[in-house]
Amino acid sequence: MQAFDRMLNVKGWVRTRRGNKQVGFIALNDGSTVHNLQIVVDIEQFGEEYLKPITTGACISVDGRLVPSQGAGQTVEIRAEKILIYGTADPAVYPLQKKGHTLEFLRSVAHLRPRTNTFGAVFRLSHHMAMAIHTFFHERGFFYFHTPIITGSDCEGAGQVFQVTTMDLRDLKKDGNGSILYGDDFFGRQTNLTVSGQLEGELAALALGEIYTFGPTFRAEKSNTPRHLAEFWMIEPEMAFYEIDDNMQLAEDFIKYCLRWALEHCADEIRFLSEHFDSELPERLHFVLNREFVRLKYTEGIRILEDAVAKGRSFEYPIYWGADLAAEHERYLVEEHFKSPVILTDYPKEIKSFYMKQNGDGKTVRAMDVLFPKIGEIIGGSQREEDYDKLSARAREMNVPEKDIWWYLDTRRFGTAPHSGFGLGFERLLLFVTGMANIRDVIPFPRTPNSADF
Repeated sequence: MQAFDRMLNVKGWVRTRRGNKQVGFIALNDGSTVHNLQIVVDIEQFGEEYLKPITTGACISVDGRLVPSQGAGQTVEIRAEKILIYGTADPAVYPLQKKGHTLEFLRSVAHLRPRTNTFGAVFRLSHHMAMAIHTFFHERGFFYFHTPIITGSDCEGAGQVFQVTTMDLRDLKKDGNGSILYGDDFFGRQTNLTVSGQLEGELAALALGEIYTFGPTFRAEKSNTPRHLAEFWMIEPEMAFYEIDDNMQLAEDFIKYCLRWALEHCADEIRFLSEHFDSELPERLHFVLNREFVRLKYTEGIRILEDAVAKGRSFEYPIYWGADLAAEHERYLVEEHFKSPVILTDYPKEIKSFYMKQNGDGKTVRAMDVLFPKIGEIIGGSQREEDYDKLSARAREMNVPEKDIWWYLDTRRFGTAPHSGFGLGFERLLLFVTGMANIRDVIPFPRTPNSADF
């Protein structure tokens, strides 16, 4: 119950102002909710000249009485008795006027777009997902572990890294073969921004038991797609004594925990986003929550997809054993065949990284990908190879220099143990939870090819 007829002070930014010569109505928002608070203004009391600068985008403080609303659209309102104008926003140049703006346009004013209902909702959801992640792992006894942002290793081995240097790029020292000499560089060796905290996370798990990382990662991948960023955040738990089945169960429990948290804490934001962007959003969240994830071996998944093709189902990308599945294949398994989230396991070793535990068949590894509706893969992980000889041999096969991972191999030399882990791109999770179509719209300041404006 609201305690009416009491004095309140409210502060925020003006979304709209309307009215007539006698009374004005200001829609005020302080960023804490998708709902605006209506401020009722007696024009004669304040004077039109004083109120003139109060336009969309202006920032004000209002002292007034909380009263039941006489109009539709809200239950309460503030009758203003005092208004202080903190900052104005000239309507001739302020870009966020009351009209429909495309998401593409809003990316060009990323410094202002958090003031819109859409991005206010997205970024409040982002906060709650971060809280859910930390709470989930803390409740289960995991330790939050910080892995380095500057590193000499390339966990994925793809070479798509941003190099870090203090050297003068116009005057690089080279040896007789034309290779750059890094002896005078800050770290005395070639370094780059991390593509993953996994390898260092494994070191911690083999000492602390169960850890997780949650930090920024970087990929210098020239992909201008709605699913790729050059800078993004990763959640990467690593667990000693976890076999692949334990890893799969943790991933399922984790993702369901995050979705349940979103539905419980962000109902208004999800309702707003479903009304304006993705009407199927609530249904899709419940789709994941209410189903057990199907465990499916890669080989069986390929057979299902090949059967679908034989029956007339067409895919843009070919299906064969050894192929790295595309999103269209993953979504078929989830949305059409099983009608349930799927955890695909036991991939061909040729399409997976060197650190994954090899199966006895000599062909596959204990990898796992969690597949969701609409987006396909949302989590990737594996049981890690704990055998020193197998790991070092596989690294050599994949041309991963031992001089770069000697410290990683040491954990297999000294007290090795079975262990597993997975990675979840934070923005990929936000895509699913918000229903937004482009990953640039779930991170405040997206970093993509030819774009680092803010």
